[in-house]
Amino acid sequence: MMAGVNKVILIGHVGRDAEVRYTQSGTAVANFSLATSESFPTETGTGRVDKTEWHNIVVWAKQAEIAGQYVRKGRQLYIEGRLQTRDWVDPQGVKHYKTEVVCNRFQFLGKKDDDAQTDSAQDDDDLGDLGPPLEMDGLTPGN
Repeated sequence: MMAGVNKVILIGHVGRDAEVRYTQSGTAVANFSLATSESFPTETGTGRVDKTEWHNIVVWAKQAEIAGQYVRKGRQLYIEGRLQTRDWVDPQGVKHYKTEVVCNRFQFLGKKDDDAQTDSAQDDDDLGDLGPPLEMDGLTPGN
């Protein structure tokens, strides 16, 4: 039997600053949202329709710490990862589902000056060359 493929590639703009937490074992995990947009003609062809899709992004370990420092609302990012759906039951007994992109590689795009929203502390930081994209292949995050 052939194995399946679960690969996601996104280019979009960060919707909220990355929030970093730590697991009980001390592994960093960051969460943020990413918006991707597309535009297509209306059925009549007289205009265009813009559609934005929001994605929940999860980043682990060293990349999570970097995301916590530099991933800010409005920043453009390239993301590679895989889809993962979690489920849980709330105290009222209702089952909930959440689909996330577990990021194993990300890279900043655009110029820092193009960010839609920056804070003064970030403006003072010279990120310089961040080097190649960060890779997380082979790392199994703790759940």
